[in-house]
Amino acid sequence: MSKQRMLKLGANINGVGNSMSYWRHPKVSTEASVDFEFYKQQALIAEAGKFDLLFIADGLYINEKSNPHFLNRFEPLTILSALSAVTSKIGLVATLSSSYSEPFTVARQFGSLDKLSGGRAGWNVVTSPLEGSAKNFSKDEHPSHSLRYQIAEEFLEVVKGLWDSWEDDAFVKDKESGVFFNPEKMHRLNHQGQFFSVQGPLNIARSKQGYPVVFQAGSSESGKDLAAKSADAIYTGHDSIEEAKLFYRDVKSRAKLYGRSGEDILIFPGIGPIVGRTDEEAERKYKEVSELVTIESALDYLGRYFEHFDFSQFPLDEPFPELGDFGSNSFRSTTDRIKKEAKEQNLTLRQVAIRVSTPRGAFMGTPEKIADLIQQWFEEEAADGFIIRTVVPGGLADFVELVVPILQERGLYRTEYEHDTLRENLGLSIPLNRHTRESKQPLEHTR
Repeated sequence: MSKQRMLKLGANINGVGNSMSYWRHPKVSTEASVDFEFYKQQALIAEAGKFDLLFIADGLYINEKSNPHFLNRFEPLTILSALSAVTSKIGLVATLSSSYSEPFTVARQFGSLDKLSGGRAGWNVVTSPLEGSAKNFSKDEHPSHSLRYQIAEEFLEVVKGLWDSWEDDAFVKDKESGVFFNPEKMHRLNHQGQFFSVQGPLNIARSKQGYPVVFQAGSSESGKDLAAKSADAIYTGHDSIEEAKLFYRDVKSRAKLYGRSGEDILIFPGIGPIVGRTDEEAERKYKEVSELVTIESALDYLGRYFEHFDFSQFPLDEPFPELGDFGSNSFRSTTDRIKKEAKEQNLTLRQVAIRVSTPRGAFMGTPEKIADLIQQWFEEEAADGFIIRTVVPGGLADFVELVVPILQERGLYRTEYEHDTLRENLGLSIPLNRHTRESKQPLEHTR
């Protein structure tokens, strides 16, 4: 009998919010993005709700029109390292770019967080969509979309190889004999590839979950392929259950083509639930936030997805401008969707900007309604879990207090953590060290 599939949940903590105007709400602290106490409070709320993980997004380029949260925020690994000391069960997932980092440094940073937290670390691999990022890293130009994913594939291969530098029983630490480690169980990677040359070994051992859980954020064809081949989970976003189900089947099928099981990769759509004890209360919460947005800030928010393009040059109430391939080298899946929906639905620029900057998601209403939708998406295989974004003040606390108990009563969601590591709580297997695995394989006999 197969094990019952259980819903997984993550919390995306984003300070003053993923909008241009959320910070203006009277209940929002303007210091939230750089306030450790705020992050700590959100982390403890999520852990009380038995969430699988905290998720911290990141970016490497800002300008005058960036989202306020992006202008002044903690670096993900730093804040998660601090949070590891005040939490005990919840996973800690940080975004870090494969386009503007070095594999050895990344392997060491996440290896350290993994040991520090007792096996609760995760790495969200991103390829950095904004072209301006190159200017901050002494680069002449931003790599193309396809090249960034080629780099990411080799980068991830190198990092995983470094995480396997030490077999799990390599450190003998025998004071009497004076033997600290078994040199036969230390392994140099000696990688020579198209983009990286890395000898190793890494100077930190594996944690008890083997190595950090690998997330991939991105829904382009290249992103889906990378996730299907190498990731443990994918963070995505969908407007409808039909779209989500197609994506779910696509990624799981791709994983099987790479010799993996569909259960080896988990699909996490991001949602921003707005919970009210009545539908009217939920609507009021939405309006309190959406009415803070000016059309100017909405255009700036839309522009970020298109390399901070200046949409103010176009008439607001005429059809969304024809942009051709513009945006395909940044947030490709998002810009492709925006252009497609605008054309199919004959939307004006004003309508697109308002829709993108203040989305009215389906997960809005009473606790029962939101629980019903989550159950439907989960049971109809549109998702294995969800990353919960806070889009109204107190949104995470409302979800934990009002929605989580319903999911628990229905037997969809845990009432207690099953394990101490992120990988095990997600139902993912602990990877055997590749060198240990090779040594255990039966010797081939030749005739």
